[in-house]
Amino acid sequence: MRQKRKFTVLIEQDEEGYYVATVPALHGCHTQAKNLDTLMKRVREVILLCLEGRGCPTCRFYVWGF
Repeated sequence: MRQKRKFTVLIEQDEEGYYVATVPALHGCHTQAKNLDTLMKRVREVILLCLEGRGCPTCRFYVWGF
């Protein structure tokens, strides 16, 4: 069974209307979407990618959708 973890997610809306989410505890972990439902799905996905890539200080993960 996977251990549950909690992360703070900062959400901003850019000048083009996209929501941009950043996970401060995971360097380089951010994503964007046009609506909040899609954004939260992508945040979960990018957090998993960042956790799998830990130990690689130059790795940066993005989940973009247009």
